Amino acid sequence: MIVASRTRRYALLVCGWSNVGLGVVGALVPGMPTTVFLIIALWAFAQSSPRMRDWLFNHPRFGASLQAWDRHRLIPPRAKCLAVSMMSVSLAVLAIAASGWVLPAAAGGIMAAVALFILTRPSHSPVETATRT
Repeated sequence: MIVASRTRRYALLVCGWSNVGLGVVGALVPGMPTTVFLIIALWAFAQSSPRMRDWLFNHPRFGASLQAWDRHRLIPPRAKCLAVSMMSVSLAVLAIAASGWVLPAAAGGIMAAVALFILTRPSHSPVETATRT
């Protein structure tokens, strides 16, 4: 669905390209997520530019994970492990560096909710699951 307003379309294109940029940085910087930014970019491009959406969806490096998410809401086991591990390390660093308990507790609650969401997503496509059993 393409948006009608020119201003909204440009805002979505800026959002899409900003998230592509953050995703590329995430691919290069350990501990920074990649896929979440690319999923946001895919959504923004789907609303504003079918050409950019198709480019990202079929990208040789990032396309497979975006297709898996789009088709099955799937998060691969390696990505789950990395995401939860990085959140744990971040929380530990925050707990050590913070002067009180409120900020680490709030961040820990948010990270726990995000980790729960990540861990409850499927790890394998229904086709892979059926052939395993």
